[in-house]
Amino acid sequence: MTKPDTLLPASVLDALRRYDTPTICNALELVAPERRLIGYTTRPLVCPFPDLPPIVGYARTATIRATVASGLPPAEQKKRRLDYYEYVGSGPGPQISVIQDIDGPDAGYGAFWGEVNSAIHKALGCLGVITDGSIRDIPQWAEGFQALAGSLGPSHAHVHVTDFGHEVRVAGMTVASGDLIHADSHGAVVIPPDVAAKLPEAAELCARREEPILAVARDPAFSLAKLRDAMAKASEIH
Repeated sequence: MTKPDTLLPASVLDALRRYDTPTICNALELVAPERRLIGYTTRPLVCPFPDLPPIVGYARTATIRATVASGLPPAEQKKRRLDYYEYVGSGPGPQISVIQDIDGPDAGYGAFWGEVNSAIHKALGCLGVITDGSIRDIPQWAEGFQALAGSLGPSHAHVHVTDFGHEVRVAGMTVASGDLIHADSHGAVVIPPDVAAKLPEAAELCARREEPILAVARDPAFSLAKLRDAMAKASEIH
């Protein structure tokens, strides 16, 4: 769960939501260059709702599988599911569900996510889900609840929660419970709390550096000489 000393003011989360996830990744390259190769999704994910705005929240992690039935008695499996929901709904928010499907090459065999779980998680305070498993019931999905998934699928098979609250790895991104996540239709990135407040300023710097290059690239009179000059100008912007 998120540690109290890593919680950020709501104003910082609001500021981060103004930018798409690629821009946040650009900004992180400036303020935390050591994270250039880590901390974000690196494999494609399905996003059925690309027009939804970026989401920013604290991770609630879990693992699932669907190719085999749970070995727990029904009463214990039900308790585990309720304990998982209690975990998701507790602690600081907003929350983002991050779920790893541990069925290996058969990940996505059964969908944990659909009409019911999207509605439940939204009611618990979640903004969306990031999973390498499958999702279904897209027309009945909870309104405004974002989804990034490994695939779409029709059945839930034997899907069940195997564990929760621990580190997971989804689409190349390693996430611990309580990590701050930024996500949109492009993918997701973990934001270290000590640099989060610096990212809006860094994002604006990135935009200012791109402006002269984009102006030349979009000019009907484009030339390599103009591009060279624009790139030199961009490098001088601080």
